[in-house]
Amino acid sequence: MPQRIAVVTGGTAGLGRATVRELADRGWDVAILARGEDGLAGALTDVTDRGRRGLAIPTDVADRQAVESAADRIEAELGPIDLWVNDAMVGVFGNFLTTDPDDFERATAVNYLGFVNGTRAALTRMVPRDRGHVIQVGSALGHRGIPLQAAYCGAKHAVEGFTESVAAELTHEKSAVAISIVDMPALNTIQFNWVKSQLPDHPQPVPPIYEPEVGARAIADVADRPRRRTWVGEPTVATILGNRVGARFLDWYLAKTGYSGQQAPDKTQPMLPANLYDPVAGDQGARGIFSDRAHTVTPQILAIHHRRATAALGAALGVVGAAAAVASIRRR
Repeated sequence: MPQRIAVVTGGTAGLGRATVRELADRGWDVAILARGEDGLAGALTDVTDRGRRGLAIPTDVADRQAVESAADRIEAELGPIDLWVNDAMVGVFGNFLTTDPDDFERATAVNYLGFVNGTRAALTRMVPRDRGHVIQVGSALGHRGIPLQAAYCGAKHAVEGFTESVAAELTHEKSAVAISIVDMPALNTIQFNWVKSQLPDHPQPVPPIYEPEVGARAIADVADRPRRRTWVGEPTVATILGNRVGARFLDWYLAKTGYSGQQAPDKTQPMLPANLYDPVAGDQGARGIFSDRAHTVTPQILAIHHRRATAALGAALGVVGAAAAVASIRRR
């Protein structure tokens, strides 16, 4: 198997950590960019335990020069970067007007400009070689904003528009470099235990919730077989399409349900320190505290994973349907 080099930002916890493991399982050498030393050590061990080469580099993705320096080191020590996955994120939960402006700007710098910095570092190296692939980890909330998460939703909307612009430019240049966006549903990650929150109860992802490995498999599938856009999970599909036809209704519905739906009064354990400005000590792994209500599979993603079989089944059903229609007409 030819050597393949992947980079995952935010690869020490949550979806990023699950993605590091999944890519290593599929034969990728993986570089991990994140701030926390403990998580970096754990993620690096995940890679090497799977028999792949790894590299862990302490990096704040909001720092453009730090990202560029990390990319230089990766190419010097592992080789040319084939895949760059932008995933790093931080969070602030609360009403927009009561959120500290510095906190809002910090979240935007990581969740949006961190993707810009990573994309620039990747494309600067990939475009001259005319090969490579950038994957942006998007969200259903990049298409439909919800209360209490204005900074995150705004950043994810920005990532969508930014990625579309870059994709059009690459197409114009007839570049073989691919850029994709994979929009996620609510995932059971550690972010809800170290987000900076104003909420009275423990923050939670909006149900239905999926384990991060569901998203990681989707990312790895897109890495193996690039496609421009992928919506992960039935709730993501419903949210995106629903907002296109019923945005005004969703304004009303989310105003009524969006506050209670993002809190879990039954989760009474203390939260971790907020990781907005500084990394949290310890290796937190991939999953958060909501495994008791998280799904491990979604039929929609199974269909994407088995695209050829799904397409063949669809074609077969189409043929059967057409034959039935012809037979029905002949009987009349």
